[in-house]
Amino acid sequence: MIEIERKFLVKSDSYKSLAKSKTRIVQGFLNTDANRTVRVRIKGDVGFITVKGKSNEAGTSRFEWEKEISVEDADNLLELCEKGILEKCRYEIVSENHVYEVDEFYGDNEGLTVAEIELNSENERFQKPDWLGKEVTGEVKYYNSQLSKKPFKKW
Repeated sequence: MIEIERKFLVKSDSYKSLAKSKTRIVQGFLNTDANRTVRVRIKGDVGFITVKGKSNEAGTSRFEWEKEISVEDADNLLELCEKGILEKCRYEIVSENHVYEVDEFYGDNEGLTVAEIELNSENERFQKPDWLGKEVTGEVKYYNSQLSKKPFKKW
């Protein structure tokens, strides 16, 4: 499956009052190779393992495969992950016929809030809420796999 998304910084917390859900996420990476990443995630009370391929040149599209696993398995795999476990809260905000996922990071990435929107095509039009800031699609330093290695607080 190909994932198409765009990523933005968030300039205010007004999105919180619009959120339809808020979920705690803990995630780590078994592999952060530039050509593929393997992520382990606990989202609320569900575990996942995800493989992502290399992004296209614009940073908007890449292969993604994800499978639900037990929280116990995810906990065990997190123990094997590379250094730099990420913790964040994800807010989901509906905007017209799209959903923005806004991640508010904690720990060494505290102070960073990023919004992503998944699209059906790279040229699909979408509404940009007023709380959305600068677009950072394709800027590798904002990839979660890179935030685990070089956290926001060390920029």
